[in-house]
Parts: sequence; structure tokens; C-alpha cells
Amino acid sequence: MPELPEVEVVRAGLEPFLTGRRIAGVDVLDERAVRRHEAGAADFVRRLTGLELGRPARRGKYLWLPAVGGDAVLAHLGMSGQFRVDAPDAPLARNTRVLVDLDDGTQVRFVDQRLFGGLSFSPGGAQLPPEIARIARDPFDERFDLPAVAAAMTARRSTVKRALLDQRLVSGIGNIYADEALWRARTHPGTPTRLLGARRARAVLRAARAVMAEALAAGGTSFDALYVHVDGERGYFDRELAVHGRLGEPCPRCGATIVREAFMNRSSHLCPRCQRGPGTAAIRPGKASSTPGRGRGE
Repeated sequence: MPELPEVEVVRAGLEPFLTGRRIAGVDVLDERAVRRHEAGAADFVRRLTGLELGRPARRGKYLWLPAVGGDAVLAHLGMSGQFRVDAPDAPLARNTRVLVDLDDGTQVRFVDQRLFGGLSFSPGGAQLPPEIARIARDPFDERFDLPAVAAAMTARRSTVKRALLDQRLVSGIGNIYADEALWRARTHPGTPTRLLGARRARAVLRAARAVMAEALAAGGTSFDALYVHVDGERGYFDRELAVHGRLGEPCPRCGATIVREAFMNRSSHLCPRCQRGPGTAAIRPGKASSTPGRGRGE
């Protein structure tokens, strides 16, 4: 699933094409892509047509297109949602769901293979769509309060990785960057938050910001064609990952073999030497429940 760096790359890619442009027309090719717009596809088209767009905005993994007048178009990429910018007569990519024609002749296309994402119209949502008001600020937000978030983390009865993935505490971090941040902070994902202490909690959050900043500079992490930029190019941060998807490989820091541990309905990748602590038994090479690899779902 695209995490903060991938969504920010998409937001930045859309910005020069959308800012100041007016929507000339909308064509919904698959109504499932606008199912979150409860009034239906025809109402979605009516409300978007004629909107003058501002600068695309983002909080965590959510992206929205503010409009002059205070409304917005809210987008959630889900597992495989993409925005592609093309000429209207260019061939459609497979799984293209919505077409948005701009007043300069550019066409923005929403492509979604698995249809876990979608678009909706958000009345009054230009500053922050009410649909995502519960989503916490992310580490790149200028009003992100690191000491306060660290204190809230240590006050919880949870584990550190669960806390990092809780979008109500800190947004934008998913499985990939949680694994990488915890490796950098030398912290086991199963460490109880109450045992972290303020200093280590802050270190984990700083590590999350640092690894996502590096991923952003590399265009995000692409394991497959489900995440690409608006021009169809992929991100290359998967080459820099230290532990996520590296089952059976040596730890870049100490040389120990990277292992995978069961985590919720996914898994955590870690170094058993650098990240010692409580947790479930590691799934080691040769005993894995699935074929080792770098799949996005791991």
C-alpha cells in the first residue's frame, strides 16, 4: 500500500498540472471508483465539472484537490490507486476508472487495479476534508509535535509497531517504513510502548521521518507496477531498504541474518541481533510460511 512518500510523490507530480486549472468534464468509467461519494456517479460528475482547482494537498496517506470556493476532491489510493496525466487521445491504461478533463486539454486519469481506493467530493473540505479529520498529523507537517506524540505513544498499552501504524497517533507510516524506522532505532517491533521511554520513542519517530525523507528523494518504494508516478515511472527506494523484504539477507549493520516475524495479518522484517526484545518467534529462512521475497503485502 502506498505510504507517505509515495503519496507525496503523486501529490507533487499532480501539482504543476492541476493548480489553477478548471475541470472541463468528468467521465466515470467504473462507478466502483466513486462508491465513497454516496450521492452516486452522476452527482460526482456534476459537482466536479467547472471546479477551479488549487494546490493539491496531503495528510499522511490521504490526498485531496482543494477547489476555489472551499470544496475539495478527496482521493485515497488504497492498495493500487494511481493518477496518470496524459493527452485525451492517448491509449488508456488497463484498469482506468475515472477521466478528468482540464481546461488546457490535459487529461488526468484515476487508475486502480484492485479498487480499494477511490474518489469522492468533499463539501467544504479544501483546508482538511472532514472525512479524514481523525487522521493525525504526519512527521512532515509543520505543526507535528514530536514530544507530544512520543508522550502519547508511551502512554498507550500497545507495542511500538502497532503504535507507528495507528493513523490516529501519527499518520503516513505503513509496514515498510515502520520496519525500516525500527531497524534504524535498534528497536524490536514487539516492544511494549510503556517500556520505550520518551527518549527512545522520540528516536523511533525521528527515524521514521528520516527514512521517509530518503524514500521521498528516491521517488518512493515500488515493488511492482501498483505504484507509479503520474508519468508512469517507478520509485527506486526499494534498493535502499535495510530489512523490509530482505528475508535471509545479511543485516547491513551487523551481518546477522534478517528474519521475518508474524505481525497482525502481515509480517515484520528485522535484525535479531540489532533489534533484540520481546515478540513472537521469528520465521527463519527455510521455515517461512511463504516464499521469501519483497512483496508489498509482507
